[in-house]
Formats: sequence, structure tokens, C-alpha cells
Amino acid sequence: MEQFKSFSKRLETLTFDQFDDFALELAHFQAEHNPVYASYLAARRIRPASIKEVGDIPYLPIRFFKDATVFCGKMEEISIFYSSSGTTGVVTSKHAVWSETFYLAHAQRLFEQEYGPLTDYHVLALLPAYLERPGSSLVAMASHFIDQSQSIHSGFYLYNEAELLQKLAILKDDSKKVLLLGVTFALLDLAESQQKIQFPKNLLVMETGGMKGRRREMIREEVHACLTDYFQVNVIHSEYGMTELLSQVYSKGGGKYTVPSSMRVILRDVNDPFSPSNRAQGGINLIDLANFHSCAFLETQDLGKFDDQGYLEVLGRFDHSEVRGCNLLVQ
Repeated sequence: MEQFKSFSKRLETLTFDQFDDFALELAHFQAEHNPVYASYLAARRIRPASIKEVGDIPYLPIRFFKDATVFCGKMEEISIFYSSSGTTGVVTSKHAVWSETFYLAHAQRLFEQEYGPLTDYHVLALLPAYLERPGSSLVAMASHFIDQSQSIHSGFYLYNEAELLQKLAILKDDSKKVLLLGVTFALLDLAESQQKIQFPKNLLVMETGGMKGRRREMIREEVHACLTDYFQVNVIHSEYGMTELLSQVYSKGGGKYTVPSSMRVILRDVNDPFSPSNRAQGGINLIDLANFHSCAFLETQDLGKFDDQGYLEVLGRFDHSEVRGCNLLVQ
């Protein structure tokens, strides 16, 4: 669809004051071209014409990605399906994406806005659970980062801890920064092995993906204390993302996330999903403008709050909601 190409170009140069107009345009576009979103609006008896400002936009419950193909356009226009990890017996979400090239370029842009050029890094990806199944958007992103780093040292690691530690030891005096992107449980497993080496002086440890049902849930402070002690770093970085989103949110420490220009987080009342929260915390609703091809307005099952400086903190999940693959550490 030519409209997708137009949206993608606009997103590259989006400014803060253009966000609301773009979001409203997408709301009306998706109400017309996305059958799932259109049906949801009809079930709630919401006329698209009544959506006149961002506060009027309804959020699609994220579970719809489990049961339907949430897409604007024809099925033959889908480039790739990304799927969530899930746990045994859980129906996984699938995100129909119009262009993997766009997704990877967008993911790179968001990372480099926060951390600088990927060519400044050696990228080491410790992603068991993700590498063991097809269709992971995180693996696709990590593979792209590895390629874009243009480093012979960059690469994936599954459970080969000894090889990873050997690589980290080789890079201990390297002038380039080392990004160790790891699923949380695997980083903890490595830390608890207590295999001692001299870690790179420019090491950046970034956790994502949570426990994946492999370990007991831990509070963020406990996880980060263990990892900072082992890896000899001052802070642990985090990546917050999910299959149903094409944008990622990054934390440079303390679980405090900076929301990128392509996204907005709105907190909703925990007891009334159709009302904004009047408290300091609430359920997380997300606008992801990069989802122009699917649905940009999602009601997640995550809980969050904003601190006094405007950073997003992810507090955990609603009771009885499924364990997901995104980075959610109970506070």
C-alpha cells in the first residue's frame, strides 16, 4: 500500500508538535482500513467521526493480536509475521508487518537516538528462548544490530557461556563499546555461575525479556544489584518492547524509560479501561505511530507510572494476566 510508504517517510522526521495530528490521522485511517479495529469501534458504538482529538481515540485490547490478523490492507501486502514467545499452552500473539526493512531501520533509528551509532559497538546477543523459536522480532532486531555494527566480534550466543566470557575477555581493552543484550534469566544464570573475568571497560549490559518462566520472578532492584555486581558496571540498561509494537523504549538505569518520539504512553484507570487514570499510576495504553499498518492504539496488560522527571517506570502486570516476553520485573 502506497500509504504505508508515505507514513514511514513522515515518521522519519516526526517532531513533537506533529504527533497529535499524525495520531488522529492514523485513528481515522485504521478505523476505515483495519477490519479488526473497525469492528471493535462498532462493538463499542463509537463513530470514527466522533474522534476529534487524541483523548477520544479508543485503544484496542492487545489480546486481539492472539485471535485475529490486525492489519490495514490486503493479506498479500504482509511482508512477515512476528510472533510472541508465550509459555507452554498459551496462545501467542502474531503481528503482521508490512515491511521488515522498515521495522529494522526504525529500530536502529530509535537505538541510535539514545546510544549513538551502532558502528561504535561490538554487539553480543545472549538470547536463549528467543533463538530457539522462529518469528522473534527481538532476534530480527539483534541480528540487524550485529550486522550494522560491522564488527567481527559481534554475534549471537545461546547457552555457550564459556565462549561468551572468552569473547568479553578478548574485548576488555578494546576502544569500542560492548553492548551485551541479554534476556534477563540468561544474564542472571551467567552472573550466578561466578566465572570471574576482567570485563570490558566500555561494557553496557542491557536486559530484556524477563524470566520466560525459567526462574522465579524477582524485583528489579534485586536483579540489577546482582548484575551490576557481577559485570562490574554502575547501571543495568533495559529494553522494553513487545511483538505487537514496532517501537522500543530504553532505560539507561534504574528502570526509568525514555519514551521515543514515535510513541506516547497514557495511563488508564485500573478499574475502568475506558477512563484515564487520576492517580500516579495505572494501566499502560500505548500509541505507537510505527504501527501505522496494523493498530497504533493498544491497551496493554502492563502497569506503569511516571516519576517526577517524566520517566516511565513499568511496575508489572495486572493480576491473572499472562506472562509475556517483554521486560517486566515486578516492583
